[in-house]
Amino acid sequence: MIVRIIEEEIEKQLFKGKAIIVLGARQTGKTTLFQKIVENKKNALWLNADDPDTVALFENSTSTRLKATLAGHSIVVIDEAQRIPNIGLKLKLITDQIKEIQLLATGSSAFELANKINEPLTGRKWEYNLFPLSFSEMVKHHGFLEENRLIPIRLVYGYYPEIVSNPGNEKKILKQISDSYLYKDILMWERIKKPEKLIKLLQALSLQIGSEVSYNNLANLLEIDNQTVEKYIQLLEQTFIIFRLPAFSRNYRKELKRGRKIYFYDNGIRNALIANFNLPELRSDIGALWENFIISERLKYLKYNDIWANSYFWRTQDQQEIDYIEERDGVLHAFEIKWNPKKKPKLSKSFSKTYPQHDYSIINLKNYEEFLM
Repeated sequence: MIVRIIEEEIEKQLFKGKAIIVLGARQTGKTTLFQKIVENKKNALWLNADDPDTVALFENSTSTRLKATLAGHSIVVIDEAQRIPNIGLKLKLITDQIKEIQLLATGSSAFELANKINEPLTGRKWEYNLFPLSFSEMVKHHGFLEENRLIPIRLVYGYYPEIVSNPGNEKKILKQISDSYLYKDILMWERIKKPEKLIKLLQALSLQIGSEVSYNNLANLLEIDNQTVEKYIQLLEQTFIIFRLPAFSRNYRKELKRGRKIYFYDNGIRNALIANFNLPELRSDIGALWENFIISERLKYLKYNDIWANSYFWRTQDQQEIDYIEERDGVLHAFEIKWNPKKKPKLSKSFSKTYPQHDYSIINLKNYEEFLM
């Protein structure tokens, strides 16, 4: 069993009067995580909201009925809780009225579950994100030497738990995840009329990682309007498939002020969308793959370790650029991300002059572990 970083933190928060919510994409291990947490706990009740009986249980529920139903249980887990109408109010009712019960809930979508829980559960919950497995989790699992050896595989097939646990079957499993599980929630809840446009958008974004993304160009490519492109991208971000990196801009007049890059939380999903599983030495996009891997892993690291940072890229009108910038405690940390350790890029003089309070690092195969752990 691969230990997830947030497991210890969740264990610390049990039975302290707050619900515990874990959000993440499908197949990232939310159910497995809670199964491990409750396996040695007495009187745990597991409710799967994919089951119509569970949904029916919460319909028109009063505190009296819920008390009778949940009596004798110290922990109640609601898996895929976003399927229950008005779930936030139900969770609030249990948390407020049945204080002896520790409530745990998972949701496969931020936009659906978070919208239904945030207001009712204000001050009554601990909320965590669970991503595909991380580099640091795998290093703790079997050591740096082994994980470093597997980096070429991770760049191609990614870190979904089922992928990592089934070497040799990566392509088949990735096809299942990307075909059915990945955007099932979006298609179901948003009732998108042309799902093929969503797939084409994902494929277009897959080919643009590391590059600035133009909504206007995407709209023209897909023959839809800019507002629809933006809506789809927001939905894909809220379901933990992609994330946006905005342009950093403060003082320098030539800086791009409204640009954005888009990355995938998982390299394997990205490669499945473009049906390219060639190993790194055979790829023309290895630089983009490496950049996506490093930045997505860095964001996992920041999130899991409660490090508050603003993340950006930087580019000017005359094409000076920095791959990744973090703003932490008043200091700018600039990073160039290079697959080839022999490449030694120089920091833009314009950036150095405009932002003298900064530090600068090159992240490559020889030192990346320091950045991700």
